[in-house]
Amino acid sequence: MSKAAYVRPLDMAHGRVDMSHGSGGRAMAQLIAELFAAALGNEYLAQGNDGALLPQINGRLVMSTDAHVVAPLFFPGGDIGCLSVRGTINDIAMMGAQPLYLAASFILEEGYPLADLKRIVDSMAQAARAAGVPIVTGDTKVVEQGKGDGVFITTTGVGVAYDGVTLSGDLAQPGDKILLSGAIGDHGMAILSQREGLAFDAPILSDTAALHGLVAAMIASGAKLRVLRDPTRGGLATTLNEIARQSGVGMMLQENTIPVNPAVAAACEFLGLDALYVANEGKLIAICAAEDAERLLAAMRAHPLGQRAAIIGAVLEDARGFVQMTTRMGGCRMVDWLNGEQLPRIC
Repeated sequence: MSKAAYVRPLDMAHGRVDMSHGSGGRAMAQLIAELFAAALGNEYLAQGNDGALLPQINGRLVMSTDAHVVAPLFFPGGDIGCLSVRGTINDIAMMGAQPLYLAASFILEEGYPLADLKRIVDSMAQAARAAGVPIVTGDTKVVEQGKGDGVFITTTGVGVAYDGVTLSGDLAQPGDKILLSGAIGDHGMAILSQREGLAFDAPILSDTAALHGLVAAMIASGAKLRVLRDPTRGGLATTLNEIARQSGVGMMLQENTIPVNPAVAAACEFLGLDALYVANEGKLIAICAAEDAERLLAAMRAHPLGQRAAIIGAVLEDARGFVQMTTRMGGCRMVDWLNGEQLPRIC
């Protein structure tokens, strides 16, 4: 190899993103090869084209896309990398589908450390491989320093719906039961504690997780599922209000059945927040026919991500779409839509 053709490897320890990494030239090709392809490589990504040629898929396709702008980029229990993979996998799974492939688009800010970018991409690779859902194509852009916030990631997923399964937010019926897969509020409080430098007696970790395995187990139970939804921004309360509006029904929750980890409950009380509105990234809501609720609950609890699953309420006939809750004290309160934003930039 001639001296002119030699290209010095990227300095992953001390290097930084610069504008040439988004120029479409040699520097961009090197970044893609030495960082992105090295971490995310698979047979589809290796095709090296502007898109991925994928095997023929039989069945109903499901597609979802999500932009991730979380701050900070690294937080207790996760980071923007694994979050971007798992979040889109979960959106596909909530449609009653098996996630198959992901695409990822990166907007990088000039000056961002390559070491941190590598850490994010490695986290994405680990999450994708653990889930069995490869990242098969992608794109990279660089913006001038001060016009971004380090790294923004958009992921798009494609999956295939399970035979005979149709899930939608407008299918809830009066008499149905509402189930929750586990404790709420962990992700939002983990983000807040890192962002504000808060220290609690017990550490609060994000619950970020890929839920497609849990969903597969729930579908295999044979329960008559109507709706699945992961309560991310706006938390449990806002998500249930969305479903109630879509279906034209009301809901009654039981506060004493909704699991909240003690550290999260204490932090929310200290900060004046309501855990019902705090974001989650590894929990799901299920609405099913009443006669199948116990069967579905058993299937959820048998899975590692559903061990604390609970039946938390029921769907009522109510054209106003009100979501209400019986409190621990025996009273009744409205669980209204979130007004404003309790915790911005959480996903």
